[in-house]
Amino acid sequence: MLCICNGENLNGSYRLHKPIGDHSTHSRGPVIGRISAGNRRVCCMASENERKLVVNCLPLTQAERTAFVRAAKGVRQEFVGDELEPQALSWHASVPEELRGQVTAVIGNISEQECIQCKHLDWLQTWSAGVDRYQKPGVLGRGVMLTSASGAYGQSVSEHVFAMMLAMMKNIPQYARQGMQGQWRDAGPALSPLGAKALIVGAGDIGSHIAALCKAIGMTTFGIRRHADLPVQGFDSIAGYDQLDNALPDADVVVLVLPSTKQTHHIINAKRLSLMKSSALVINAGRGDAIDSQALVEALEQGIIRGAGLDVTDPEPLPHDHPLWKQERCLITPHVAGGNHLSSTRNRIVDIALHNVRNYVSGHSLLNLVQ
Repeated sequence: MLCICNGENLNGSYRLHKPIGDHSTHSRGPVIGRISAGNRRVCCMASENERKLVVNCLPLTQAERTAFVRAAKGVRQEFVGDELEPQALSWHASVPEELRGQVTAVIGNISEQECIQCKHLDWLQTWSAGVDRYQKPGVLGRGVMLTSASGAYGQSVSEHVFAMMLAMMKNIPQYARQGMQGQWRDAGPALSPLGAKALIVGAGDIGSHIAALCKAIGMTTFGIRRHADLPVQGFDSIAGYDQLDNALPDADVVVLVLPSTKQTHHIINAKRLSLMKSSALVINAGRGDAIDSQALVEALEQGIIRGAGLDVTDPEPLPHDHPLWKQERCLITPHVAGGNHLSSTRNRIVDIALHNVRNYVSGHSLLNLVQ
């Protein structure tokens, strides 16, 4: 049996798209390779792979593109990411219109509308850890595999959360505001993480990274997660959502790293804010709607809690006249805890996608399979 592919002598097929909007290509000559007689699985896999088309939206170097070609021998790949964009803080993803009727796999956070237009899609690999938008009814067809970049953002998000926590414990936001006004004034008592208790709601990969940093500085860690029976590194103890109300009164720092779901919507509301210590800090680095924003404003104004650190808000972006901006003890950053702010994050995303492309072609299980 003969396997005929278009590509270099990598037994793979690929075309390199210019930055999106310019669809000129570099074609390669045919390569002929033999498949051993009698190896039915290889023959069937080769036949199956002939129909596959992977559109890769990652901004890759030439060496990285070559690695993807080698990982997906026998499968056509289209690289539509901009080579000049790897260090950009945000990436653009789009499947060229002429490929939407053929593509079977996409690497990148394409729009929901494009997902619907890609009728033959059977796998979507995101470069984000959160995949809420793709789980809405009608966005992905039945049987489409959805994989995330979970595991890529633990370092970046945990360090951001840790910086927020220490800044608020030591009154740094107040001192920064005073400095802008040329004021030299003591902002009052500070807090220490040593011996404090961190309650981390969302004890997954990112949560475990946060817990590890907290443990390193002498804090105790308590995690809340959906599957409380599964062990997670970095936590002294784990419980289910049904134990949240019991855990809040003992927490010195409450960290939220949750997806946006019906169960997590406004999981921190007026009632639960009232359960917290008056010295407690609340930090949200997951999804903005995990906190009732109006209830948080009132809790800060009334001194029900000490302060809040928000990398995500509801709504988002936060309107310039929103009352949260005026709260002295509220530190807000514009959803930057994750993203591409660390080169190590980008490298992990590429590694995850490369691993999954290899498995997609070979028929093995995909990493970070959400559905």
